[in-house]
Amino acid sequence: MRTNRSLEIWTGLFVLLGFAALFFLTAQLPSNGIKLSRAKGGYTVTAEFDNIGDLKGGAPVTMAGVSIGEVRGIRIDPQNYRALVTLRIDPQYNQIPDDSYASIDTQGLLGGQYIAIDAGGSDTYLKSGSRIVQTQSAIVLENLVNKLFASFAGKSSESSSSSSASSSADHAAHKESSQ
Repeated sequence: MRTNRSLEIWTGLFVLLGFAALFFLTAQLPSNGIKLSRAKGGYTVTAEFDNIGDLKGGAPVTMAGVSIGEVRGIRIDPQNYRALVTLRIDPQYNQIPDDSYASIDTQGLLGGQYIAIDAGGSDTYLKSGSRIVQTQSAIVLENLVNKLFASFAGKSSESSSSSSASSSADHAAHKESSQ
């Protein structure tokens, strides 16, 4: 009986430890907004996009493949109904040209999305409150697939309608020659 009780206690502790580990790992995901680490310093800039796809708060901001910050927030601009993305840039990256280009890229084929910044050539730099003007929206895979299927559907209906039109013309020509 004593061994059974001790086994139950150890099993309960093991399950509790598993739930704690699961909570910790879930809290580290960029999409949930919960962070167990302290807030980092830096400066914030904004960028407007027509379509952000599946970009989430906490997603990385990179330059030449190096992480230089994170997405701090996403909201709709009520004047032009575009997505306004706030980016936090680490303080050591304080010489990014203000004519730089921001795009939403995907990590791998089905990975998460992030902001990639390509440096411009200006002698003035982004600072807190700056706006990145040149942007490229996310490429949404579902839209590409829909366009591809629409293209194939359009080609098959064109070929069937042109073949039926030519067979009608052949039928009419055959009818005239027999009369």
